[in-house]
Amino acid sequence: MIFESFLTSLCGIASLYIRFGSDADTVLPYRGGRVKILLVTMVVEGFFYIFDLYDLRLIKNRGMLYIRLLQATGLASIALSFIFYVLPDFTLGRGVFLLSLILMLTLMACWRVLAMWLLGHPRLAERVLILGTDQTAINLAREILDRRSDGYEVVGFVGNDPRLVGQSLINPCVVGVTSDIEQIVRQHRPDRIVVAIADRRGQLPIDPLLRMKLRGEVVIEESASFYERMAGRISTEMLRPSWLIFSGNSRRMLIYKRARVLLDALLALIGLVLSLPVMALTAIAIRLDSRGPVFYIQERVGLYNKVFKIIKFRSMHTDAEAGGPVWAGEADPRVTRVGRIIRKLRIDELPQFVNVIRGDMTFIGPRPERPEFVEGLEREIPFYSQRHLVKPGLTGWAQVRYPYGASVEDAMQKLQFDLYYIKNQSPVLDAIIIFETVRIVLFGRGAR
Repeated sequence: MIFESFLTSLCGIASLYIRFGSDADTVLPYRGGRVKILLVTMVVEGFFYIFDLYDLRLIKNRGMLYIRLLQATGLASIALSFIFYVLPDFTLGRGVFLLSLILMLTLMACWRVLAMWLLGHPRLAERVLILGTDQTAINLAREILDRRSDGYEVVGFVGNDPRLVGQSLINPCVVGVTSDIEQIVRQHRPDRIVVAIADRRGQLPIDPLLRMKLRGEVVIEESASFYERMAGRISTEMLRPSWLIFSGNSRRMLIYKRARVLLDALLALIGLVLSLPVMALTAIAIRLDSRGPVFYIQERVGLYNKVFKIIKFRSMHTDAEAGGPVWAGEADPRVTRVGRIIRKLRIDELPQFVNVIRGDMTFIGPRPERPEFVEGLEREIPFYSQRHLVKPGLTGWAQVRYPYGASVEDAMQKLQFDLYYIKNQSPVLDAIIIFETVRIVLFGRGAR
């Protein structure tokens, strides 16, 4: 993103020189020329972000890349045209804007194709050797193989059973045994060894690993730590309670958490006031569309398993749960016509600003679940109760990284993201979640 911001600015400056020639030296500093180029750069990069151009796993081929570039640049052009109309002093100059857009599209397309080729090139990938051959090691390898666009390559597995050598567990094969680990490293030259042995008593080659670590031959990392950094979530299969216990927070983070209490209440109050016109229109639409109350009060599990009542706009028919609570499904027939729209745009969640002001919820945290589901999920999913050690939120890391959950398997996947947030929460991560939430709401993704 930093490099592409530089390229975008370069296109703006180049278009000035193409349009004005040698006079560009006087035009650029005149009336904040550099500030104008910075504005164009920020708007263009913002639309690149909104259209997932920085999520490389979603851009799978050149056709999709070109479409996304055209969409992002087109909407950025409309947004900038509106800004220039409202604030004419920010206009770059006659013809400069069009020239800069043409240059941007051409340069970005070429750069992106080159970047995709570089990231997919095996010689530039980080070579990972997995120490272990059990299911944990295999699941880790699958995750790495799914993320080849992130620049990873699995060299192979190393185990304790000589009979497995040469056998393919998924795609990479077992390249040797742990007693020969130093020879294997010299032969295959991995950049990183990831230790994925579940039961390490007497199976971990401590001395060879220590020698290679101290000599600086290869990076050695725990599977849980590597998985967390790579996937942005914590694997419950690899998780050890001690790993969470000793991942202590700094004093600065404790101050931030306390400041967030006041910040949450202030932002919720501002959000409630600003959203009143939308909420009023939504209330009228619900009353006209179907019988029943405008608001829907539902019990949810909050901090320390305390049950509280969440407030939402009613998006289903009043008899939706006559047979008992069930997960929401795709094209759920219980949802009303207005309900489909407000759930898609997340407008049904706006009354929860009241829950934040009351202290039941925070802006960012794990989404609160219903008591009827929590009881079963805590029995079936290890560490599920740990998500109730923090306040639930309006949005969260799991909401922006995983689609709508409507099963035990989905709840297990979302828990991994919730645990990641609980362990790594920070102002930077909170800012990322807010930006991602805005993008998801704008495109109506993941709602049911």
